[in-house]
Amino acid sequence: MSVPQPDPLVPSRLDRRLGTVDAVVIGLGSMIGAGIFTVLSPAAAVAGFGLLIGLAIAAAVAFCNATSSAQLAARYPESGGSYVYGRERLGAGWGYLAGWSFVVGKTASCAAMALTFGSYIGTGSTRLLAAGAVIALTSVNLLGVQKSAWLTRVLVAVVLVVLVVVVVVGLMSISPVADRDTSVRGGVGGVLEAAALLFFAFAGYARIATLGEEVRDPRRTIPRAIPIALGITLAVYLVVSVTALVSVGPTGLAASATPLLEVAELGPDGAVAIVRVGAAVGSLGVLMSLLLGVSRTGFAMASGGDLPRWLAAVHPRRRVPHRAELAVALVVVVVVLVADVRDAIGFSSFTVLTYYAIANAASWTLSPAERRWPRVLSAVGLVSCIVLAFSLPPASLLLGIGVLALGAVIWFARRGRIGGPPARA
Repeated sequence: MSVPQPDPLVPSRLDRRLGTVDAVVIGLGSMIGAGIFTVLSPAAAVAGFGLLIGLAIAAAVAFCNATSSAQLAARYPESGGSYVYGRERLGAGWGYLAGWSFVVGKTASCAAMALTFGSYIGTGSTRLLAAGAVIALTSVNLLGVQKSAWLTRVLVAVVLVVLVVVVVVGLMSISPVADRDTSVRGGVGGVLEAAALLFFAFAGYARIATLGEEVRDPRRTIPRAIPIALGITLAVYLVVSVTALVSVGPTGLAASATPLLEVAELGPDGAVAIVRVGAAVGSLGVLMSLLLGVSRTGFAMASGGDLPRWLAAVHPRRRVPHRAELAVALVVVVVVLVADVRDAIGFSSFTVLTYYAIANAASWTLSPAERRWPRVLSAVGLVSCIVLAFSLPPASLLLGIGVLALGAVIWFARRGRIGGPPARA
């Protein structure tokens, strides 16, 4: 009996310049910064010390999703991530819904990271600073993906140094009051809600898969890079989260929009300035990778006819989807002028969990010869995404359902029914 072979490598419309280290760094740049500087606050508010359990749950779900995404990316090394996987394995409608979820949800994530940058850097001009960051990073991305990868390396290195400073200051300032702080405990529901919010911080590894046409040897590079980036991020998050909880306490974290500044304020004056710079740099790294991922998914959807086809244009010299990048930047600038960070995080978590649910369902359909990890991980990932999505705050849940419904209506109006047989297996 012949063993099914993967499709020949899809000819790249973009520039394949990224190696394994580049892909890992882009994944780290997409994750390290988001949860550490932003999500600890709402997670502590709903779960208290239970946010550590929520962190473990979020990481476990992210691992299941990562295995599904990695083996699908090896099978379909194209730009677009789960938009491509859902289309190829489940049907065009499900691919569209995955792409719609990603673009809409990650646009909210872009806004959240831009606003985080503005919050840590200055007061009173947060939104203008956020808009300026989006414009500046889009300009870098337009120069080519290799320039983006190089800058992301610098940003990640700076953030890791700053987080070491936070950990040292926090461990030297452990508070007995923080150890006894029991005023913020949310039970099982609070832990699940914290896990859903913290998942926002782990979702960056998808950026590696969405760069499928800009990675050298994607069938080998992407499955290796995703677990490495996820493992490093989990280790960093765990150390910093424990430090913040035992030094400031969940109440102190929950009350602040800039939770790691609460830790820094326990140390010398210079620590606060260092954390401000680190948070700004970290959020910029995440924002840069998010802008890359959203624009590439938009590019793939435009190429497939699910978004206006003029967005599928590739710059003749730099070989980047310049129109898609400019369109994404414009939308994000509009959102940062009106959005709230915490609302953006909750909404983004719901839509991205939907995106990964579709990725897990697509992974379930892979044959044994196409699989790199046990099939049960796809099932666990699918069920976990659904549970976490419906554990989010009601406002985030209702808004997310409404936006997905709007996407479905657009699909019905343009193409007909959702679902159908797989386009290609």
